[in-house]
Amino acid sequence: MRSTISDDILSKSEDAAVIEEGKLAFTTDSFTVSPLFFPGGDIGKLAVCGTCNDLAMMGAKPKYLTCSVIIEEGFSTDELEKIVQSMKEELDINGAIVVSGDTKVVPRGSVDKLFINTTGIGTIEQKGISASALEEGMSILVSRDVGTHGATIFAAREGISLESSLQTDCASLYPQIKALMDADIHIIALRDATRGGVASVLNEWAKSSGVCIEVEEEKIPVQEEVKGICELLGFEAVNLANEGTFLLAIAKEDEVKALEVLRSTHETSACIGTVTMLYKGKVILNSSWGTKRFLDLPTGELLPRIC
Repeated sequence: MRSTISDDILSKSEDAAVIEEGKLAFTTDSFTVSPLFFPGGDIGKLAVCGTCNDLAMMGAKPKYLTCSVIIEEGFSTDELEKIVQSMKEELDINGAIVVSGDTKVVPRGSVDKLFINTTGIGTIEQKGISASALEEGMSILVSRDVGTHGATIFAAREGISLESSLQTDCASLYPQIKALMDADIHIIALRDATRGGVASVLNEWAKSSGVCIEVEEEKIPVQEEVKGICELLGFEAVNLANEGTFLLAIAKEDEVKALEVLRSTHETSACIGTVTMLYKGKVILNSSWGTKRFLDLPTGELLPRIC
């Protein structure tokens, strides 16, 4: 029989738990991305960004991380040094440190080169951020163009030459969240759009809050290269994974100020939708042709091993 605390945590869709009477946030994650190195990042950068971003999405400043690594026998020490250096760079951006860790070397073939597990603790700087707090009239913003991580990983894995500058959006998000808080913007809900992408986050919010989220398709920022890969594979950019892109729910009156803050980092930041009560628990995609359709949760395995 689960405890009341466990029931409460499992009933929510957050990637981090708030503990110690709202003073701390706590999260853990494992990273098995393939390939280990990709345009704009590697598994080390991904591990630190992923864990620190989960804390930032709860309004917390990342402080302390643990890091456990499982390494395949014969793994290149030069590549390992590059991965560790990437981790250090992202830790510095977040003002966080690794306080404990473990390393295991296993026989060749037991793992695919290298797996990383990180656990993070952060101090809450803004309380009350929740996927269950959306109300009619609120605005839905996205911090930058979507789908670049999923598209980049697929291109790197399959050896697709794009002849472009497309690279992962993998980045530490705490500085942007801090800027929003410093601008006195009241954040209702936050979520980095990782596996399942924008569509997954919006559906979780709609169900958790019992509201409808109406999204304007033409306002969703997507790079041309990402559109091309989606057309090639039959994907939708809103379903592709991101590792440095987040969604933000705020009151309508904070929309202009929030966009100013976000666009100081990414010019592609945009308001993509509004909270309504049209179909409770559903996400509606309004096309530029005047048609409407439900934007459902992604099904199947779009891109395995993207994080």
